[in-house]
Amino acid sequence: AGQDPDPNTGAVSTPISLATTFVQSSPGKHTGFEYSRTGNPTRKAFEECVASLENAKYALAFASGSAATVTIVNMLNTGDHVISIDDVYGGTNRYFTRVAKPANGMEFSFVDLTKPGALQAAITPRTRMVWLETPTNPTLKITDIKSVAKATKQKGLILVVDNTFCSPAIQSPLDLGADVVVHSVTKYINGHSDVVMGVVATNDTKIYEKLKFLQNSIGAVPAPFDCYMALRGLKTLEVRMQRHTHNA
Repeated sequence: AGQDPDPNTGAVSTPISLATTFVQSSPGKHTGFEYSRTGNPTRKAFEECVASLENAKYALAFASGSAATVTIVNMLNTGDHVISIDDVYGGTNRYFTRVAKPANGMEFSFVDLTKPGALQAAITPRTRMVWLETPTNPTLKITDIKSVAKATKQKGLILVVDNTFCSPAIQSPLDLGADVVVHSVTKYINGHSDVVMGVVATNDTKIYEKLKFLQNSIGAVPAPFDCYMALRGLKTLEVRMQRHTHNA
């Protein structure tokens, strides 16, 4: 599901487009691609496939899960406050506390979001985003996404859910009320320990436009070959996740 044949050739396996630049009939007039940092056919195919699997309108791919995290946080401003689950992935915690806080002047609170009332108690007038990871990496702490989403919508906060450890084969955070879903593609989506990548999905057009601008501006995009490999991994995602859950 989610991957259409190549529109130019009908190939059922998406070709690797290594071009960095694309012809324009005149300045600014092109057929959808102009420069590979801005957009690439192989990356577009991967993004559309993930969007379909996450029941999302949009998806954007990044050079790593950490690059996706950095891009999401860059939607915020100096002084903004983020509430994160206390058991968040170590790389995310490191970026929040040792990069975004000192360099960008953001504030972060690490809260056990499994406890009733903990989220509401942590919200301040400067809170703009809630960062949820469920199950967490690696202790597998589980949080009720729908309950957290209800609270964030009442306050107008952006809810980001790291869905890496469930993958779209098991869990659909957008259907449960999340605004943004993020994955380390490196883990289950790719599934073969040979690609480092990240991806973000959303149904919110304003959030997508912000993230698309930042994706192009920051430039932490994956190579076309990595997108091709991750598309290959997606073909066996459901079967692999079935075996993982059976083994558990």
